[in-house]
Amino acid sequence: MKRITLLLCSSTMLLFACNNSGDDTKNKKDSTASVAVKKDATPVAIPDSATMMKNWQMCMTPGDMHKMMASWDGIWNSEISMWEKPGAPPTKSTGTAVNKMVLGGRYQESVNKSTMMGMPFEGHGTIGYNNASKKMVSSWIDNMGTGILNMTGTWDTATKSVTFTGKEMDPETMTEKDFKETFRVIDDNTQMMEMFAPGPDGKDVKMMEIKFTRKK
Repeated sequence: MKRITLLLCSSTMLLFACNNSGDDTKNKKDSTASVAVKKDATPVAIPDSATMMKNWQMCMTPGDMHKMMASWDGIWNSEISMWEKPGAPPTKSTGTAVNKMVLGGRYQESVNKSTMMGMPFEGHGTIGYNNASKKMVSSWIDNMGTGILNMTGTWDTATKSVTFTGKEMDPETMTEKDFKETFRVIDDNTQMMEMFAPGPDGKDVKMMEIKFTRKK
C-alpha cells in the first residue's frame, strides 16, 4: 500500500513537473510555483513539487490527535437514553461499543450494538482528525436507515470535547435536518455523547444521550 501511495504521489508530481517545465520555457518569472486558472478565471497558486510532497506527508501522518483517539480503543458498555419528544420520559437501553484504530492509526472505527424499539440495532461510526483542515471528522451508518451522516467539529483541549455538526435526511418528515453531536471525555474510562436536532419550534432538543464506560 505504501508503494502504491508513493507511486501515485510520484506520478502526480511528474505531471506537475512536466507542466511546469513547459511554462518555464515560455516564462521564467517564477521557478518555484506555477499558476492554474479555474473556470471562473480565479488564479490559484500551485506549490512546487517539494512543497507538495511535504504537504502530502503531513496530511497522511498520524499525530498527537490520532494517538489520543487510539487511547479510546477497546470495549465499552453503553447506557442509552432516547427522547421521542421534548418533555417525554426517555426510553432506556444498554449496549456495547467496540473501538479500534484502522488504516495505520489514521481513523477509529466503532461498532455499536444494542436494541432500539424492540429490534436489534447495529451502528458503525468512524472518527478521525484531518491534519489539513485541523478538524475532527465523523461518519455514521446503521441498520435503521440507508443514509450516511457526515459531521465535522473542532476539538477543545480545555474541555476534552468536540461539537460535531452536519445534515441528514429525517426519515419521519423526509426533509433535510441539522444535527449536532457533543462528545466529551470525562476520564480515561468514561465518555459522554449527546445528540441534538431542531424541535417543532426550531430550537435544538436532545434526542439521545449515551454514557460509555470502559469494560474492565
